[in-house]
Amino acid sequence: MDKNARHKNAMEKQKAAVDDSIAKADVERGVAVLLTGDGKGKTSSAFGMVIRALGYHQTVGIVQFIKGVQASGEEIFVREQLPGVALYQMGTGFTWDTQDREADIAAAISTWEHATTMLSDPNYDLVVLDELTYMLAFDYLPEAEVIAALTQRPENQSVVVTGRGGGQALREAMDTVSEVKEIKHAYRAGIRARLGVDY
Repeated sequence: MDKNARHKNAMEKQKAAVDDSIAKADVERGVAVLLTGDGKGKTSSAFGMVIRALGYHQTVGIVQFIKGVQASGEEIFVREQLPGVALYQMGTGFTWDTQDREADIAAAISTWEHATTMLSDPNYDLVVLDELTYMLAFDYLPEAEVIAALTQRPENQSVVVTGRGGGQALREAMDTVSEVKEIKHAYRAGIRARLGVDY
């Protein structure tokens, strides 16, 4: 069998396997996605999903934990170009900047209230909870309450959670878990964070 025939044979088998998998996926509902790991790109991936949902004229809500002191390109774009997208930020910045656990917990609880409002509203097709995992890792929010809100959201609503860690219970509660792994990072070579690439 020549190379072209082997390729055609392999692709026929692959197509049959893909078609079979598609046929077996017969449940229609929203999905819960966790984007985690120590690599760069978790928030960027989540905002890619925001753009995809908006392409289908879906209603999107975004809550950003941690971020909010220094403006990011995503925030600027949403606020200036996508006025119909609900965006709320905790606004305290990184925990190593605030160094005030009580204030951070209060901010997290207040921000979580905005998240739960979105998670209980069936009008939202997609809700992004950026950096939520840190709120669990630092014990700023009760894990059981967070997981209950994620799993009891409206049936057709999808949710994306980003951030490192978050715990095994969160991973088990999600439908899709993707881990972004760092192989190398420009920052470790002394290259400054780049406008439009890193923030």
